[in-house]
Amino acid sequence: MLSRDVDTAKAWALRLHAGQTDKAGLPYAAHPERVAARLTAPEEKVVGWLHDTVEDTGLTLEEIKAQFGPETSAAVDAISRREGEEWQDYLLRVKENPVAREVKISDLIDNSNLSRIPYVTLRDVDRQKKYNEALRFLMT
Repeated sequence: MLSRDVDTAKAWALRLHAGQTDKAGLPYAAHPERVAARLTAPEEKVVGWLHDTVEDTGLTLEEIKAQFGPETSAAVDAISRREGEEWQDYLLRVKENPVAREVKISDLIDNSNLSRIPYVTLRDVDRQKKYNEALRFLMT
Protein backbone atom coordinates (compact mmCIF):
# COMPACT_ATOMS: atom_id res chain seq x y z
CA MET A 1 0.00 0.00 0.00
CA LEU A 2 1.24 3.47 -0.86
CA SER A 3 2.02 5.75 2.07
CA ARG A 4 -0.50 8.45 2.90
CA ASP A 5 1.82 10.23 5.36
CA VAL A 6 1.93 13.59 3.58
CA ASP A 7 3.15 15.55 6.61
CA THR A 8 6.18 13.31 7.06
CA ALA A 9 7.03 13.47 3.34
CA LYS A 10 6.72 17.26 3.44
CA ALA A 11 9.00 17.50 6.49
CA TRP A 12 11.59 15.27 4.80
CA ALA A 13 11.51 17.27 1.56
CA LEU A 14 11.79 20.62 3.36
CA ARG A 15 14.75 19.36 5.40
CA LEU A 16 16.51 17.62 2.49
CA HIS A 17 16.10 20.52 0.04
CA ALA A 18 17.02 23.21 2.61
CA GLY A 19 19.63 25.53 1.15
CA GLN A 20 19.03 24.41 -2.44
CA THR A 21 17.86 26.96 -5.01
CA ASP A 22 16.06 26.64 -8.34
CA LYS A 23 16.96 28.19 -11.71
CA ALA A 24 15.49 31.50 -10.55
CA GLY A 25 17.59 31.47 -7.38
CA LEU A 26 14.54 30.82 -5.17
CA PRO A 27 14.33 28.13 -2.46
CA TYR A 28 14.05 24.79 -4.24
CA ALA A 29 11.60 23.35 -1.70
CA ALA A 30 8.86 25.51 -3.25
CA HIS A 31 8.99 23.23 -6.32
CA PRO A 32 7.96 19.97 -4.61
CA GLU A 33 5.42 22.00 -2.65
CA ARG A 34 3.80 23.21 -5.90
CA VAL A 35 4.00 19.71 -7.41
CA ALA A 36 2.30 18.14 -4.37
CA ALA A 37 -0.33 20.90 -4.23
CA ARG A 38 -1.56 20.01 -7.74
CA LEU A 39 -2.17 16.39 -6.75
CA THR A 40 -5.30 15.13 -5.03
CA ALA A 41 -4.61 11.65 -3.65
CA PRO A 42 -2.51 11.57 -0.44
CA GLU A 43 -0.35 8.81 -1.96
CA GLU A 44 0.45 11.05 -4.90
CA LYS A 45 1.18 14.02 -2.62
CA VAL A 46 3.73 11.91 -0.70
CA VAL A 47 5.55 11.06 -3.92
CA GLY A 48 5.16 14.67 -5.09
CA TRP A 49 7.04 15.89 -2.03
CA LEU A 50 9.72 13.20 -2.41
CA HIS A 51 10.04 13.08 -6.21
CA ASP A 52 13.42 14.86 -6.45
CA THR A 53 15.00 13.66 -3.22
CA VAL A 54 16.82 10.63 -4.66
CA GLU A 55 18.24 12.64 -7.57
CA ASP A 56 19.08 15.84 -5.69
CA THR A 57 19.86 14.85 -2.09
CA GLY A 58 21.55 11.99 -0.25
CA LEU A 59 18.26 10.17 0.39
CA THR A 60 18.13 6.57 -0.82
CA LEU A 61 15.28 4.45 -2.06
CA GLU A 62 15.96 2.10 0.85
CA GLU A 63 15.33 4.93 3.32
CA ILE A 64 12.10 5.84 1.52
CA LYS A 65 11.04 2.19 1.58
CA ALA A 66 11.76 1.91 5.32
CA GLN A 67 9.70 5.01 6.14
CA PHE A 68 6.97 4.99 3.50
CA GLY A 69 6.79 1.42 2.21
CA PRO A 70 7.72 -0.46 -0.97
CA GLU A 71 5.00 1.00 -3.22
CA THR A 72 5.98 4.57 -2.41
CA SER A 73 9.63 3.69 -2.92
CA ALA A 74 8.76 2.09 -6.29
CA ALA A 75 6.91 5.25 -7.40
CA VAL A 76 9.84 7.48 -6.38
CA ASP A 77 12.18 5.08 -8.16
CA ALA A 78 10.06 5.25 -11.31
CA ILE A 79 10.18 9.05 -11.35
CA SER A 80 13.93 9.29 -10.58
CA ARG A 81 16.21 9.64 -13.61
CA ARG A 82 19.09 7.25 -13.91
CA GLU A 83 22.53 8.35 -15.01
CA GLY A 84 22.91 8.05 -18.79
CA GLU A 85 19.23 7.18 -19.27
CA GLU A 86 17.59 8.27 -22.50
CA TRP A 87 14.69 10.71 -22.04
CA GLN A 88 12.17 8.51 -23.91
CA ASP A 89 13.17 5.41 -21.91
CA TYR A 90 12.68 7.43 -18.74
CA LEU A 91 9.22 8.61 -19.81
CA LEU A 92 8.18 5.05 -20.69
CA ARG A 93 9.18 3.90 -17.21
CA VAL A 94 7.34 6.79 -15.55
CA LYS A 95 4.21 6.08 -17.59
CA GLU A 96 4.12 2.47 -16.35
CA ASN A 97 3.69 3.55 -12.70
CA PRO A 98 0.32 5.32 -12.26
CA VAL A 99 1.42 7.36 -9.23
CA ALA A 100 4.75 8.36 -10.80
CA ARG A 101 2.87 9.31 -13.97
CA GLU A 102 0.55 11.70 -12.12
CA VAL A 103 3.42 13.22 -10.17
CA LYS A 104 5.54 13.65 -13.31
CA ILE A 105 2.66 15.42 -15.05
CA SER A 106 2.46 17.85 -12.13
CA ASP A 107 6.27 18.20 -12.15
CA LEU A 108 6.33 18.97 -15.88
CA ILE A 109 3.55 21.54 -15.52
CA ASP A 110 5.53 23.30 -12.82
CA ASN A 111 8.82 23.09 -14.70
CA SER A 112 7.16 24.43 -17.87
CA ASN A 113 6.05 27.63 -16.13
CA LEU A 114 8.53 30.19 -17.40
CA SER A 115 6.91 33.02 -15.45
CA ARG A 116 8.96 32.05 -12.38
CA ILE A 117 12.24 32.70 -14.26
CA PRO A 118 13.25 36.39 -14.28
CA TYR A 119 15.14 36.24 -17.61
CA VAL A 120 13.90 33.62 -20.05
CA THR A 121 16.51 32.32 -22.48
CA LEU A 122 16.20 30.27 -25.67
CA ARG A 123 17.43 27.32 -23.64
CA ASP A 124 14.47 27.79 -21.27
CA VAL A 125 12.07 27.89 -24.22
CA ASP A 126 13.62 24.72 -25.67
CA ARG A 127 13.28 22.99 -22.31
CA GLN A 128 9.64 24.09 -22.10
CA LYS A 129 8.99 22.58 -25.55
CA LYS A 130 10.59 19.30 -24.45
CA TYR A 131 8.46 19.24 -21.30
CA ASN A 132 5.27 20.01 -23.24
CA GLU A 133 5.99 17.09 -25.58
CA ALA A 134 6.54 14.86 -22.54
CA LEU A 135 3.23 16.05 -21.06
CA ARG A 136 1.39 15.08 -24.25
CA PHE A 137 3.04 11.63 -24.16
CA LEU A 138 2.20 11.00 -20.49
CA MET A 139 -1.38 12.23 -20.83
CA THR A 140 -2.25 9.87 -23.72
